[in-house]
Amino acid sequence: MSSIPNELSYTKEHEWVSADNMVYTMGITDYAQAALGDIVYVQLPKVGEKVVAEKVCGEVDQQKAFQKFLHRFQEL
Repeated sequence: MSSIPNELSYTKEHEWVSADNMVYTMGITDYAQAALGDIVYVQLPKVGEKVVAEKVCGEVDQQKAFQKFLHRFQEL
């Protein structure tokens, strides 16, 4: 069982954020990591870029979805 640090803020989608002197660190929970499996791509905001609450600011692609995409592409 994973620990749940109190200093992190969590979303319903299993993402977390920590703040230290206006520097924010984002991540995903152990549960999300296990559910996703192998991650093949991560897109994050650029350093210094402003992000807005409730707006998408990054993307995580995992192997399962990527494999489905490749399979569909190969069928063409």
